Amino acid sequence: MPDIRTISIPDGLEGERVDAAIARLFGLSRTKAADLAVGGAIQVNHRVAGKSDRVSAGDFLEIALPTPEESPSVQVIAEPVPGMRVVHDDSEIVVVDKPVGVAAHPSAGWSGPTVVGGLAAAGYRISTSGAPERQGIVSRLDVGTSGLMVVAKSEHAYSVLKQAFRDRRVDKTYHALCQGLPDPVVGTIDAPIGRHPAYDYRFAVMDSGRESVTHYEVIEAFRSASLVEVHLETGRTHQIRVHFSALRHPLVGDLTYGADPVLAGRLGLERQWLHAMGLGFEHPGSGEWVTFESTYPDDLQDALDRL
Repeated sequence: MPDIRTISIPDGLEGERVDAAIARLFGLSRTKAADLAVGGAIQVNHRVAGKSDRVSAGDFLEIALPTPEESPSVQVIAEPVPGMRVVHDDSEIVVVDKPVGVAAHPSAGWSGPTVVGGLAAAGYRISTSGAPERQGIVSRLDVGTSGLMVVAKSEHAYSVLKQAFRDRRVDKTYHALCQGLPDPVVGTIDAPIGRHPAYDYRFAVMDSGRESVTHYEVIEAFRSASLVEVHLETGRTHQIRVHFSALRHPLVGDLTYGADPVLAGRLGLERQWLHAMGLGFEHPGSGEWVTFESTYPDDLQDALDRL
């Protein structure tokens, strides 16, 4: 039996195509969302919707998602990933600069490019620890977030790095562009995060959530937004996006968490302005502290230039 989900279209998706809205709401690839629409699995206001139909805020959406039993088995597909850059490579680890639109690893709802598949296509042999489709992945970035990721190549490295992330001994630095000006300009957001009670594709600050701590500092303030440096003490799903949304300063372009679509359009953004700039940790082989840095991708730099 399919998994029937019903939600109300949020304001941020006003005017989006059905396939694009479904992809953003449920974390599916655009192709998979279009296939569901063609198969009659999507209804808007109780009428079957085509993939190119447009949705409006407040529309009642119903979708029949395949159950895990109906979904094909998840496999790593060796496929080159244009724009994915190898920052560092040795016998224990490989550090990559992940482009936007690339998942860390394959999953049942994703048919697009992955870091694991890209490394396999490039001939890298990585750790087989963990689930088969998550080979070597010790920490993930959202599909819509670009930047640095470390992948374990050996079983030893996988074990050491996994523990380092659990023990919060990894320095994760992000740059984000948030709407408005946070007050204070240097601060810590300490607020538990859990899955949203009404929208299972989102997360929210809630008393029953898991401990989540985000440190930030404003780097530069513009008229309508602020560039901030963020250091994560914990690593919850969507943590930066959720915390800044809770402050009423959502990340520019992050329509899922309440960003202004007009501002995003003016800056040419089709995703949240968020980039994993720096990564620091004890090398699992030598034990020495190593650091890696990234630069802004073109779409984020262009948005800053427009500001």
